[in-house]
Amino acid sequence: MRLKDTVIIGMLGALLVAVQVGLAFLPNIELVSLLILVFTRIFGKKTLYIISIFILLEGFLFGFGIWWMNYLYVWFILYFLASFFGRKEDTVLKTALLSGFYGLSFGALCTIPYFFFINYHSTQSGFQNALAYWISGIPFDITHGIGNFVLALFLYRPLMFTLKHLVTSYYAN
Repeated sequence: MRLKDTVIIGMLGALLVAVQVGLAFLPNIELVSLLILVFTRIFGKKTLYIISIFILLEGFLFGFGIWWMNYLYVWFILYFLASFFGRKEDTVLKTALLSGFYGLSFGALCTIPYFFFINYHSTQSGFQNALAYWISGIPFDITHGIGNFVLALFLYRPLMFTLKHLVTSYYAN
């Protein structure tokens, strides 16, 4: 890997953290999903490194709790979805739908670790814990899905244009 690649990957991973922290005051409104979609379309497999940096920085900043276990797979799932659905025609609506669906399903994806934890203070199984966790978060998932859809609808094209321009102007040389 070239030094330029390493620097860009590190900067974009840090950008994901900065964008997430910067928008933390808005409940479940985030740009990380959209940026991962854009990075996947422009950088391809290098996005896996960007996501890894992002996850590692999140753990260092906020701790390595159960929420962090979710990050070990949820962002990679988005990368693989973007890779699979972005192969053919790349449209704003298709990207917005993918981003919205991902936001809507984020809570369901995050329930996976809860299947393996048993609540010793009650008689609930891991399945019951996961189901309760997911159901309690549905209003947030709806907000997340709508926010992702709207942000992608309005920002996908400008972000793609800007990043492609930066890549061809500075990164390609």
